Amino acid sequence: MAMGRPREFNPEDVLDKAMTLFWEHGYDGVSISDLTSATGVNRRSLYAEFGSKEQLFYKAVDRYLAGPGGFVGAAMAAPTAWGIAYAMAHGAADAYTDPASPRGCLLVQGALAAGEEAAPIQADLADRRAAGVKLLTERFAMAQQEGELPGVDPQVIARWIHAVCQGISIQACSGATREELHEVADRALKAWPEPPARE
Repeated sequence: MAMGRPREFNPEDVLDKAMTLFWEHGYDGVSISDLTSATGVNRRSLYAEFGSKEQLFYKAVDRYLAGPGGFVGAAMAAPTAWGIAYAMAHGAADAYTDPASPRGCLLVQGALAAGEEAAPIQADLADRRAAGVKLLTERFAMAQQEGELPGVDPQVIARWIHAVCQGISIQACSGATREELHEVADRALKAWPEPPARE
């Protein structure tokens, strides 16, 4: 049985480079030529490995969520609702100003697209953001059952924290410093519906 030609590139490296391009320029701002130039992989090989630009984008988003965007998962492990909110807001300030990465959040920046071609991308990113709100709502509802957040709607609080994080992303892209965004996070969290538990 004849063996196929060995792959001449590392798909993980290609994903990293594609993720950075989409993060910096959004889906519409990246062409196949941009991808081939940045990755050093020709068009045919890119399509053979990833299927299409759209499918490559989705895989790049998955990679982002498992890597630079992973602060969200870490925040969910906090033992209290306050701890989750604090870790989300301050984690966003750190992640979105990391000097080793593009500024802002890929799920926000990638959605800054227009035209019919980008409609599925916008829908996918909206679904991912909605799933994040749902997960946070469920976590806050659990905390409420344990005595936290009395008398408030967990979904409203979840949407608020997500709005804070998205605002931090946009401010980071506009040039706000990490220190300034931590101050923004602190100011936003002063509206928390109950004082944080003191141990």
